[in-house]
Amino acid sequence: MAALRQTQSVENKHKLSNTLRNWLPILHSSLSDLGEAMEPFIEGNPVVEVASGYEEDFEKKIPRKIISRGVSNSRTEQIEALTIQKRTLHDVLDEQLQAPLFPTPISQKIAQFVVENLDENGYFEGDDKAFCEKEHIALEMFEKTRLRFAHVDPIGIGAKDLAESFLFQLDNAEISDSAYSLAVEVIGNMQEIYSYSSRADFAEVMQVISSFKNPPALEYMEESAQIVPDLMIYFDDENNIEVKLNDAYYPTITIDTNYAVEHEFISKKIKEAKSLVDALDMRKATLYKVGLMIVEYQYDFFTGGQIMPLTLKTLADEFGHNPSTISRAIANKYIACDRGVLAMKEFFTTAIDEEVSNAAIKEFLIGLIKKESRAKPLSDMKLLALIEEKFQVKMVRRTIAKYRKQLNIAGSSERKKLYQLGLS
Repeated sequence: MAALRQTQSVENKHKLSNTLRNWLPILHSSLSDLGEAMEPFIEGNPVVEVASGYEEDFEKKIPRKIISRGVSNSRTEQIEALTIQKRTLHDVLDEQLQAPLFPTPISQKIAQFVVENLDENGYFEGDDKAFCEKEHIALEMFEKTRLRFAHVDPIGIGAKDLAESFLFQLDNAEISDSAYSLAVEVIGNMQEIYSYSSRADFAEVMQVISSFKNPPALEYMEESAQIVPDLMIYFDDENNIEVKLNDAYYPTITIDTNYAVEHEFISKKIKEAKSLVDALDMRKATLYKVGLMIVEYQYDFFTGGQIMPLTLKTLADEFGHNPSTISRAIANKYIACDRGVLAMKEFFTTAIDEEVSNAAIKEFLIGLIKKESRAKPLSDMKLLALIEEKFQVKMVRRTIAKYRKQLNIAGSSERKKLYQLGLS
């Protein structure tokens, strides 16, 4: 009897091991790529049939509660909002062509001209002289305005060439002051890059430069595919929030357990197929639990509020995994709700340390700017000191500048001018 229990225990462990081995690549895959992720596990398996989950219209799979609560009046617009394409480069840029970077009609007109004259790589190739003559704008003003694109996402866009794009990105990079000076030299003389290899900060410079996007519009160059959400979150008739798996889009696995040939090979393939089904179920269970936790921690968002600071560590502790595993698990996963389709990662923030999220620091930074003296705006160094005192963390000035630029907050001298002009 003991021997039988031991045999069953070994078989259960073996089954779990196979399931876990299949589960990770299936979990890490996006829902739209799930069929492709499963191919290595079904290739050469005669007992398995897989039916695509994409044969029906997505509209039929959207819970009516998501549609009915949507902000748009048109049902067609609501459905389109839930099957959105990845945002184009121009969508991202148009949102930023306003104050504080471009606070005046002239600066906005210049910025719009720059955007309209970007090549496929994201570099500016317009005839600025002709534009300035037509609009009666000084070329110096045009250039000063164009250089504000150094603070526009994606960083590097709007530059005239690769070197300038790298300089834009350098101003937003985490780098020591001594290495920054060397990086400017290296970027200005990329053809002789290794002539600087003996310099003390060369390794740091190369590490930073290698992280730059080249070309700056790289992430927008591939044709975008339809986003298919893994989860749908909505309110039912009793106004209770519901989390629903988009399981209609999952491939359906059929196993022929009555295969005509009885053979050890066939028995093995049936076991492998069952492990694949178990792995698919584990994927659903894992993401469903993630959805429940997002609702628990971000309930205010689904009722019209803001996304609150939430670190991956919090989620990882609940699952008993490390944050990197959870990070891969939520990558390329989306949630549909009445506020649109959002990437799961948008509900989480990276952390300065285990207790303080960068979202909390950014929120505090916004509060400081709102309360600052208009006659003497806070410098980045002063903001740094106040943030370090508040959160008891150690940071560098460049991080503050980076956060400020991400929030479209101008520097202290620029803010002072805007205050004087009554533009902010």
